[in-house]
Amino acid sequence: MNDKLNFNQIQLVSLVLLRILIGWHFLYEGVIKLYSPSWTAKGYLLSATYMEGFFGWLASDSMISFTDTLNIAALIFVGVSLLLGFKSSWGSIIGIALLIFYYLAHPPFPGYPLGPSEGSYWIINKNLIEAAALFVIFLFPTSSFVGLDRLFVKKEINPSTT
Repeated sequence: MNDKLNFNQIQLVSLVLLRILIGWHFLYEGVIKLYSPSWTAKGYLLSATYMEGFFGWLASDSMISFTDTLNIAALIFVGVSLLLGFKSSWGSIIGIALLIFYYLAHPPFPGYPLGPSEGSYWIINKNLIEAAALFVIFLFPTSSFVGLDRLFVKKEINPSTT
């Protein structure tokens, strides 16, 4: 797939910059939660306004430790993956899944109360926008050009040069 992508310099720099910025955001969110001993997703999950049963189950006493650990691990994996350009397609997919979960817990749908947020939203919020940006990174991977994945790209041998 990467062999068919042909970016000009500005496109490549823009996509790599987008990948790094989102990677930084995910990594920071994961690390800050890891080093905040009192942090838990329980309050966020229990205040869900959509799919309350599912998010309530994730916040239950038997699940919350697993949910918190998985959330932190996924945030850090996505962040490192995107920053280093290593398995960034997997990082993008996992990041999209996380953001869709965050979106569905407190969707800015008409008629639903707004959850914890920094502003006012209607249908589209920051989680959905960042998920769309990760989808762009997934569709236009740059880690085989700028990133550790470059070390693992198989080089095709041109028979005319041998």
